[in-house]
Amino acid sequence: MSAIALSCAMATSYLHAAEFELSGKVGAEQRYFFNKGQYKDQLGNTQGSIYVEPELYWSWDDGVQSVTFKPYYRFDERDSERDHGDIRELSYVYVGDDWELRAGIRKEFWGVTEFQHLVDVINQTDSVEDFDGEDKLGQQMLNLSLVRDWGIVDLYVLPGFRERTFSDKHARLRSDLVVDTDSVRYESSAEENHLDFATRWSHSIGVFDLGVYWFHGTNREPILTPRFVSSPDTINGIEPIGLSPYYLQMDQLGVDVQATVDDWLWKFETIYRSTSEEDFVATQAGFEYTYVGVFNSAADLGLLVEYAWDSRGAGDNNNPGAAMQNDIFMGARLALNDIQSSELLMGFGSDLDHSAVNFILEANRRLGEDVKISVDVRLMQSSEPTDFLNAIKEDDHVQLSLEWYF
Repeated sequence: MSAIALSCAMATSYLHAAEFELSGKVGAEQRYFFNKGQYKDQLGNTQGSIYVEPELYWSWDDGVQSVTFKPYYRFDERDSERDHGDIRELSYVYVGDDWELRAGIRKEFWGVTEFQHLVDVINQTDSVEDFDGEDKLGQQMLNLSLVRDWGIVDLYVLPGFRERTFSDKHARLRSDLVVDTDSVRYESSAEENHLDFATRWSHSIGVFDLGVYWFHGTNREPILTPRFVSSPDTINGIEPIGLSPYYLQMDQLGVDVQATVDDWLWKFETIYRSTSEEDFVATQAGFEYTYVGVFNSAADLGLLVEYAWDSRGAGDNNNPGAAMQNDIFMGARLALNDIQSSELLMGFGSDLDHSAVNFILEANRRLGEDVKISVDVRLMQSSEPTDFLNAIKEDDHVQLSLEWYF
């Protein structure tokens, strides 16, 4: 057999052994804000956008090795900063007998609570997607996962840092002063090239799912400091024109625990964070009780209660404090368990230190095999100038989304 023929035969055999999968989604989203924007540059009561998130999965060597590529792009009619793209994932995975190696751009989620994820520290928040902090940017990483009888140990090397995204001056769901990402500053002289590290141990013992980790590196939450210009029309001769993000270095210890006892889920997250500016402890804890087959139907109804505490307190004009420092959350999750996978989540949050409340509703349902429709409602009320919700108190809105999966 000639060398060319042998090469072709080997290539054909390799392609048959490899598996390729293309999937993803295309979506359209429309927001309607019930009130006029409270800041002069905000435009309109409607905000439409379209987005696409394909995923290519390629595996070979009987699934031992694989590559996943998941790009993302959104076009937004109002917010130029929300009109953006990202590589959510571009990673290689090798699966050994009792270990895995993962390299590239990935998303790593940690957490058990519903209304806030204190321990979720690896990926940067993509805040232009939504203000709830659930959406994340892809993070460059090298992750070695060791599987042992006494638990799973994950070691992370995180080269490179992703800045948090912020909306432009025309957007809703923003503060009075616009964040200027061109004026970003870092505590580390390496800036966005600082090498971060993390290690995590996780294990299941009886009814408990446990996780403990340590993170050392650049804080994903920037301090937003005002930028000033000279102004003879003001009392002190200066006027704020925007906010500059400042990223500190930090060490963070985190613990998450979930206990499954019959129809009860008990949830607990806590962190201790140390920076050059401050040290603090924050905790989120609560439970979810599920009524299985409620009212003799196929539906399940879950009732949720959680409490958030932060040692930084509520803050004042001289100290920003914490967004969730003494807050209680209550909610209900309804899963109809029908062929359309219909689900509904309602939640109510109250700041016990401020006269601030918020309400969320998230409902979704499949239309046929490949289409999903979702409706989200966000209502906010606050009268305290130092409260986080006060900046977006006029941004109550409903959001309709239609997604096609392929």
